Amino acid sequence: MNDIAAEQLECVVRDTGPDPKHAVIWLHGLGADGHDFEPIVPHLSVASSRPVRFVFPHAPVMPVTINGGMAMRAWYDILGVDIDRNQDGDGILRSVAATNRLIDSQLQAGISPERLILAGFSQGGAIALRCGLARTEPLGGVIGLSTYLLGEDSLDEWLGEAARQVPVFMGHGTQDPIVPVALGQSSAERLKSAGFDVTWQTWPMQHAVCQEEIAAIDHWLTSTWN
Repeated sequence: MNDIAAEQLECVVRDTGPDPKHAVIWLHGLGADGHDFEPIVPHLSVASSRPVRFVFPHAPVMPVTINGGMAMRAWYDILGVDIDRNQDGDGILRSVAATNRLIDSQLQAGISPERLILAGFSQGGAIALRCGLARTEPLGGVIGLSTYLLGEDSLDEWLGEAARQVPVFMGHGTQDPIVPVALGQSSAERLKSAGFDVTWQTWPMQHAVCQEEIAAIDHWLTSTWN
């Protein structure tokens, strides 16, 4: 695997207006790429009410053990069916570091931390939670869709100093065969017990995103930024 912590991730960037002061960095899931969630932008009214920069990074290509070693875009290796156990710790930390560099680049471009949302789906959502809640300077919020909490057992060790100020939105499909809804719910409950303001919602779908979830994200973004 390339040392993605030492270089900037390639990204799809879409601004909904001139000189945006709000930004969403959105990490895709296993095997997808940065274009995967680009079509969501027109469905978010919050992006038409103000200029918003959407940044959709491409994960690096690497062999994925659970898929027979096939090379694909991934934020870390998946070693077995128990995705919350026996984790690729080194790969997770490399992607967290690369995501932090991407966040810092947006802050340096003039986006204030409280106006920056870190989002992700599935594996990308796991990195979003792990990265966004470990920063010493709190972000505006973290969105994790169809995902789970990495490093749950050591949560108190890696949480950022002001992390509990960060609102969290978690959505999940009740029929998800890839990341069981029970795993997502237990992650949300673990964050709630740690003092986080967590919005947890489910929909009757599989490992996907539905229109109702997009509307809920839009509402959450609007209330978070206002």
